[in-house]
Amino acid sequence: MRTLPNSGMNPGMSQKIPLFSAQAANAAVDLLGPAKRVLDSHWYILGREVTEFEREFANYCGVKNCVTTANGTDALELALRALGVGPGDKVILAGNAGFYGSTAVRLVGAIPYYADIDPQTLNIAADGIREALTINPRAVIATHLYGRLADIETIIDISSQAGIPVIEDCAQAHGAFRGDRRAGSFGEIGCFSFYPTKNLGALGDGGAVVCRDESIAARLKKLRQYGWETKYVVNVPGGRNSRIDEIQAAILREKLPFLDAWNSERRAIAAKYNSAFSGLPVQCPSSLDVDYAAHLYVIQVDGREHFRGFLEDQGIATDIHYPVPDHLQPAYQSSQKKGDLPVTERACARVVSLPCFPGLGPEQVDRVIEAVRSYFEQRGF
Repeated sequence: MRTLPNSGMNPGMSQKIPLFSAQAANAAVDLLGPAKRVLDSHWYILGREVTEFEREFANYCGVKNCVTTANGTDALELALRALGVGPGDKVILAGNAGFYGSTAVRLVGAIPYYADIDPQTLNIAADGIREALTINPRAVIATHLYGRLADIETIIDISSQAGIPVIEDCAQAHGAFRGDRRAGSFGEIGCFSFYPTKNLGALGDGGAVVCRDESIAARLKKLRQYGWETKYVVNVPGGRNSRIDEIQAAILREKLPFLDAWNSERRAIAAKYNSAFSGLPVQCPSSLDVDYAAHLYVIQVDGREHFRGFLEDQGIATDIHYPVPDHLQPAYQSSQKKGDLPVTERACARVVSLPCFPGLGPEQVDRVIEAVRSYFEQRGF
């Protein structure tokens, strides 16, 4: 792990440890050079930087095609549209992933149906998907939550036997891999967000869809720009204005070579936490292998608000990813009610995210560990 004396962070108690620091995470990156390159080109939308980033990111993911979008939610929506999902169709997904996938499903007029999650990984459970096939879904969205790959091979096997395409939600899993395949290369389509806090983050919003199928990629390119077949000629319904700009693409090109090292740094922090918290009454991440990009380090703890309040008093930021299960969100009526997804509901009541990002120094990690251990020591553990 790096020590960043100019990060603005201080191991002393007077300085709060943030959940994420863009300044620390970006300390090794030249951000001005790529921006100047774009400014000097006088081309700001769908130019060389976007084209080159799409090529480089597709190669990184091990697929033929990458189509960038304005953000990760647009990526999910356009992926659904590219697969022909529309009004009245049903889509299986997890209910503990922040409503992002549910938003995309609602935007295309489809109906979300939630499968329960695995109690260890907190990802959508393959058995839950198998059971949900009775609803005759049009697609499955498999979110790699917190950066850990779901049981994606089994999910694809189950879904493909039923003739149902799988969309990978890789917004938190950039660079996670199993065997020789990276997140986004397993399903028909993989969707990414480049929000600034992501493992590969821009300086604003951005997203991408990756796929092997050339015809899907061609449809996505039309959908992201109004549904144009040619300029001003709309022949694909459901099109959007969803384009990443040249500066964001240039920044992402600059940062992509750092991604694997940053993921390793995240995993090293997570491993130190797991070791330090062994024996405490918390549930830690179940795997720290390369199939975990460690986007978020999430534990489960009873009495969550007391725990978070104690850490806040110690100058350590925490967050909850995510507190309200999708099927219980107040804005929408769902056929699934409280109690229908017991593992999902229990997890949403207990999860807490601790600081884990590139540039989080050893002293800061030790402070987090000390605070967590102190909390439980004061309670007799």
